Amino acid sequence: QLQLVESGGGLVQPGGSLRLSCAASGSSLDRYAVAWFRQAPGKEREGVSCATTRSDITNYADSVKGRFTISRDNAKNMVYLQMNSLKPEDTGVYYCAADKITPKGSSWYRAVLFGSWGQGTQVTVSS
Repeated sequence: QLQLVESGGGLVQPGGSLRLSCAASGSSLDRYAVAWFRQAPGKEREGVSCATTRSDITNYADSVKGRFTISRDNAKNMVYLQMNSLKPEDTGVYYCAADKITPKGSSWYRAVLFGSWGQGTQVTVSS
C-alpha cells in the first residue's frame, strides 16, 4: 500500500516561488504515474501536472504551463512540484497522487484515475 505525504506549502507573495515535495513509502514509486492536484475553497479538485513512471511524458494544466515543473526522484521515492511566478489564483490545497496505471492521453487531469493520495499541503499566494 503506497502512502504519500506532502510538504513545502506556505504563504508566499505574488511572483514568488515554492517547491512542494511528496514523500512516498510502502512501495516503490517507480511503478507509479504521479500527479499533483489542487483544490481551492468552493471549487472542484483540478489536475495541475502529471508525470509518467520515468518522467518521459509530463503534462500540465494550461494555467500553470511555463511556471510549474513536476519532477521525480525514483531512487529517493520523491515527487516534486517547483512553482514559480505564483499568482493569487494558485492558492489552494495541493495534493500528491499516484497510480500504477498511467492515465492515457488527455485524461491525466481526472482525479478518479488516481488511487493513492496524500493529505495535502496548503499554498497561499497573497500580498
